[in-house]
Amino acid sequence: MRILVTGREGQVARSLAERAAAHPDLELVATSRAEADLSSSGSVAAVIAALQPDLVINAAAYTAVDQAEEEPALAFRINAEGAGEAAAAARAVGAAFIQLSTDYVFDGEAAGPYGEEAPTNPLSVYGRSKLAGEEAVRAANPAHLILRTAWVYSPFGRNFLKSMVAAAGIKDVLTVVDDQLGTPTSALDLADGILSIALAWQAEPAQGRGKVYHLAGPEQVSWCAFAGIIMDECRRLGLPAAEVKPISTADWPTAARRPRNSALDSANFARDFGFALPELRPSVRTVVERLAGQL
Repeated sequence: MRILVTGREGQVARSLAERAAAHPDLELVATSRAEADLSSSGSVAAVIAALQPDLVINAAAYTAVDQAEEEPALAFRINAEGAGEAAAAARAVGAAFIQLSTDYVFDGEAAGPYGEEAPTNPLSVYGRSKLAGEEAVRAANPAHLILRTAWVYSPFGRNFLKSMVAAAGIKDVLTVVDDQLGTPTSALDLADGILSIALAWQAEPAQGRGKVYHLAGPEQVSWCAFAGIIMDECRRLGLPAAEVKPISTADWPTAARRPRNSALDSANFARDFGFALPELRPSVRTVVERLAGQL
């Protein structure tokens, strides 16, 4: 199976490239923004037409949540229009399409983790653009699967875990929001889950197609609690570790509104694809250990 992945420099694409090495029957080609630019009409379609993949995984996105409030047109161009164009191009060559989406399509008012059928009501431009992307993909390619994930971290790029490790090297105390809940997800684990879809489709192409799934870490925690777990792993490895103090969202104003609870329930994915993400601490440990090896 030939798989085309957009967003080569991103956390998910880099994790997919790494994890796909264990599956010789999967040929993975990752494209950079210079090669396949979702902000430019026709750019991704040309690459898909040239490579003729069996599966396209759209891991490219506009992810600057606060900046999107100032650049709504660009966020919608990349996350909605570009995604729809890529899905249509995949359909034209007979390829299936996996669209990565986000927990920020929800407003955070639910008491517990969100299932796939929960009503969406994004609070931010970013969330609205990603929801519009889901709708565009759904309309453009029946052979799609929309995969929502949350709070992604990895050894790659920019993410909360890397920011906390770096901050602990220069600060004794870190103040972190404690009234927003989510399900932190290792991009490495997420890549394994995405590849489980590709492997399942080799045997049963119709499995889960046309559906929305959630795939995120199994534990619902606050940003503050997540930071505390990261610091625990830093201490265990002898890396600089800071004290973590809780603050409220009101104490840390941002341009974009965040949901108070955006935890995702991944039970349906586990049921249909036989894959569940591991516990939070071991996944955090793996990433912190890899960062320690780079210091």
